[in-house]
Amino acid sequence: MIKYITTIILAITALMANPKGENMSNLKEIYLGGGCFWGTQGYFDRIKGVEFTQVGYANGKSKDTSYYEISNTDHAEVVRVKFNANVVDINEILEHYFRIIDPFSINKQGNDIGRQYRTGIYYNDESLKPIIIEFIRAKQAKFDKKIAVEIEPLKNYVEAEEYHQKYLEKNPNGYCHIDLNLANKSLYDESKFKLPSKDELKKTLSDLEYRVTQEKATERPYSSKYDKFDERGIYVDIVSKKPLFSSSDKYDAGCGWPSFTKPITTDATSYNRDLSYGMDRIEVTSRQSGSHLGHVFDDGPSDKGGLRYCINGASLEFIPYDEMDKRGYSEYKVYVK
Repeated sequence: MIKYITTIILAITALMANPKGENMSNLKEIYLGGGCFWGTQGYFDRIKGVEFTQVGYANGKSKDTSYYEISNTDHAEVVRVKFNANVVDINEILEHYFRIIDPFSINKQGNDIGRQYRTGIYYNDESLKPIIIEFIRAKQAKFDKKIAVEIEPLKNYVEAEEYHQKYLEKNPNGYCHIDLNLANKSLYDESKFKLPSKDELKKTLSDLEYRVTQEKATERPYSSKYDKFDERGIYVDIVSKKPLFSSSDKYDAGCGWPSFTKPITTDATSYNRDLSYGMDRIEVTSRQSGSHLGHVFDDGPSDKGGLRYCINGASLEFIPYDEMDKRGYSEYKVYVK
């Protein structure tokens, strides 16, 4: 049983990071050049699932450099980001990155000008390369201007001097061209996800869908059409239509309810302690609508982080991959493998 510390938020954070006292992390790392690295580090330190950041210099001409030499060695200021891929998807990391840069600017971000401030995505894990390339391809399709972000294997990385590490924590009034508060806001436009009134929901939802989402009922095991369902696409909140889960994270847990290893994005769901029926559980709700979805347990696949999101099919609506564009979910296609 989960050990509650002070609040349910601390409990679910601990569960997601280390549910059984084992190392359930799937650590990946990426190196991101986004102009002055002080602000880029400050931003990614606030992202859920990011476990370590470090500022440094990457992809220059030599194996050694310093802050005062990078204009000669052609290194870029970068932030090394280690993230738990069982919690946050690489595509979500890249979405955050694109939020804080001007992807069309060459050798300039904010007020900083020079080759050291160029944008770049540098990787030392070949498995990330096709994902990065597909992400950029999808982004480029939306614009006429050419995206000016380098995509290269990491080379000649040099850790930056200690006084640059966590600079904005040491110097809160230091220069930063990035609005760090953006890290606390949804990546996607949530204005299109409407919240119907209770009366409207009674008209549009079935009796079971209403009781599950609004009254925290539980559907009978093995009764959902999504239990053994394995089509490619996304599952959205049946109330607000906000994306909640990807088919890439769905698996057959044998429990009788649709099961997932993680939400589609880190801001999709919220959590509450549930002491009903003499049990001590963590309830999962849709963060946007507050609808009851199900519960999360710590008996999921260990190689995927150890979590099992046990979700009522009656709280979900499935959007097939081939219909995502016309249904307005194009930006979520990168989460469907």
